[in-house]
Amino acid sequence: MDWNRFRELTQMPGVPGAEGTVRKAMRTEIARYTEDIVQDRLGSLFGVKWGTAMQPRVMIAGHMDEVGFMVTRITEKGFIKFQALGGWWNQVLLAQRVDVVTRSGKRIPGVIGSVPPHLLNNERRKKPVEISDMFIDVGADSREEAEKAGIYPGDPITPVCPMVEMEGGKRLMSKAIDNRFGCAMALELLEDLTKVDHPNTVYAGATVQEEVGTRGAVTAAHTVKPDVFFAVDAGPAGDTPGVENGFGEVGKGVVIRLFDRSMVPLAGMRRFLIETAEEEGIPYQFFVSQGGTDAGAVHKTGIGVPSAAVGVCARYIHSHASVVDKEDIRSVKRFLTALVRRLDVHRLDEMMRD
Repeated sequence: MDWNRFRELTQMPGVPGAEGTVRKAMRTEIARYTEDIVQDRLGSLFGVKWGTAMQPRVMIAGHMDEVGFMVTRITEKGFIKFQALGGWWNQVLLAQRVDVVTRSGKRIPGVIGSVPPHLLNNERRKKPVEISDMFIDVGADSREEAEKAGIYPGDPITPVCPMVEMEGGKRLMSKAIDNRFGCAMALELLEDLTKVDHPNTVYAGATVQEEVGTRGAVTAAHTVKPDVFFAVDAGPAGDTPGVENGFGEVGKGVVIRLFDRSMVPLAGMRRFLIETAEEEGIPYQFFVSQGGTDAGAVHKTGIGVPSAAVGVCARYIHSHASVVDKEDIRSVKRFLTALVRRLDVHRLDEMMRD
């Protein structure tokens, strides 16, 4: 597992609709393992690995985008008003650091602010602050000063959180684990497939604009025309204080989604995932979510694509800092390679027969 590459991917800016920096890095890395690269017009990107058979066409994808923000206007005094991109809970935003990314690629540091409690009456102190009442302070004294720095409406804004190894060395904390984790897994898979045979054709890479409605997954599926699809993503862990009967524990292995609001996997697909994990000795756990993944979009394309969402649990996703377990990530890496090595036309037929 290339942990340096994982760190670099998480630290890149890449909110929905502005994934260019991540895409450029992904293209460079994919080119290390294959000359065949496919990109659609929205920017989803895949490396192709030809196996011992043309069929089935197996598409495996993370997504490049992270939850973030967009500049909507600059006030007369130089404060930045913004629009959320992706699902944010207002209470995790205040006093957090961000970077405004200008057209030139310059990253201008700022902090999310609001009216301090000292200046609020008792009634307003009891209410959560709405995003519409927040602003970003980049240190400018006027709109002209902010514009001179290169800030304009439409510019992307990304959270700031360097990757750090946590106490004990087992876990990592960083921004954008959702879903540079999936991007890293696609690259790890491509690397693994340079060393092993597989009875299929694999398209491994990453989609765009997942956090704003799985938009890139649709165009990617129309481009690749897969026979089967695996979304590789980070889901919310249910093992922290305040969560009762939650699904997903950090450190307990690969997450296999049984159900979410966007998709129910085929029974045959579910059996294939479980059998592979058990026969390969890979720890796994089940997950039920109120969210969705790219699998929810891809499985409805064409004449239907058997799909599944697999990945890891991450604490505090859709915030500035998420926490994941390194051994969980290693397990997903092993799992994806095992799935690909087992997935031939006969397995796919069995999957769809049930």
